[in-house]
Amino acid sequence: MSGATKSFLVLCVLAIFIAAGFFVGVEVGESRIPEAAKVANLSNIDNSITGLVDFDPFWKAWNIINDKYVPRDISTTTSEARGELFTQEMVWGAITGLADSLDDPYTVFLPPRENEYFKADIAGNFTGVGMEIGIRDNLLTVVAPLKGTPAERAGMEAGDRILEIDGTGTAELTIEEAVDLIRGPEGTDVVLMIFREGVDEPMEITITREIIVIPSSDTEVIGEGVDSVFVISLYNFSAPTPEVFRQALLEFAEHTQTTGGDKMIIDLRNNPGGFLEAAVDIASWFLPEGKAIVTEYAGKNKEEKVHRSRGYNAFTDQLKLAIIVNRGSASASEILAGALRDHGKATVVGEKSFGKGSVQELIDLTEETSLKVTIARWLLPAGESISGNGLTPAVLVEIPEEPEEDVDYYLETAVHYLQNM
Repeated sequence: MSGATKSFLVLCVLAIFIAAGFFVGVEVGESRIPEAAKVANLSNIDNSITGLVDFDPFWKAWNIINDKYVPRDISTTTSEARGELFTQEMVWGAITGLADSLDDPYTVFLPPRENEYFKADIAGNFTGVGMEIGIRDNLLTVVAPLKGTPAERAGMEAGDRILEIDGTGTAELTIEEAVDLIRGPEGTDVVLMIFREGVDEPMEITITREIIVIPSSDTEVIGEGVDSVFVISLYNFSAPTPEVFRQALLEFAEHTQTTGGDKMIIDLRNNPGGFLEAAVDIASWFLPEGKAIVTEYAGKNKEEKVHRSRGYNAFTDQLKLAIIVNRGSASASEILAGALRDHGKATVVGEKSFGKGSVQELIDLTEETSLKVTIARWLLPAGESISGNGLTPAVLVEIPEEPEEDVDYYLETAVHYLQNM
């Protein structure tokens, strides 16, 4: 896949990768490896940096393994064993180790099977459990179960630590390997052993896989008259989201004309993100043209790219706006909430968000494999980095030690705040 790149935040659902930015494109350079060490489809580094890194140990290790390693199945002859080792799998393992050495859970090599899964996911072909996972504090963690999916119905919660998948420990698994174990045919079960904060013992949760229909949004009105609050719940930032949000704003306009209400809540709880363009479009309804929404910081001596408001700017300063986030709010959710907060358009309510603010580029290495590499970090308009930090709400939600089962403390807190501004 080559040509122009397309910037968007990766929509990561059904227990796939959490990500916050994504590009497609870039051709792989021609191979420059020594003839004696050449393996099919293996590309060497560019000659311009050969003086900075000594690759002799790599090729020495390669040759030692090829010459001396005895396979587990000793019935295999030495020559056959060498033939087995001198396969593409050794190359895939080397590239995987190279990506892993960066200690970045979002920079990963995608061998054929994982690459096929990933491209199916971003194309919208989903069979799974309906949750997003990521690495947090070196542990496999649920970012958010999606509304109405098997994961949510089974009781999975944002922040759950996945200890085992069908009996396989996750301590040494990459996100992609975990995804491979969690996914499976529609109608089959996957058993997860999880640790949940506040629960003394690990617990088992069984989830039945199914084809996932990604939810988009809901609207509701809380209260009556001028004190009423119009709530827009967004569950992801997919391609249709800007139009869905526009329709919700038309509902809000009718609501305002009928009641005189000027209060709005955008509920981003358990929204793991999605297309960057969707977040920019939504923010543009509240900001004048040209106002910065988010900046891509690609490192020293590289030009920053600023994503700016398109200037729909449909609201006056009379609008009272609150945005609810929780630990399952990530990437595009954090960008939208942070941008409107930094420009003084909204108050953030809830708990600290996930903290996913990096940009990945997907580069085809071969027809069957890809490398997903972090190429930039998101910076909010005030210069704050989202990565690892998350957003800390101005209004924190307090949950009682013994919460009432039917009370939505996040929504109640946001409504109370707007009604008392």
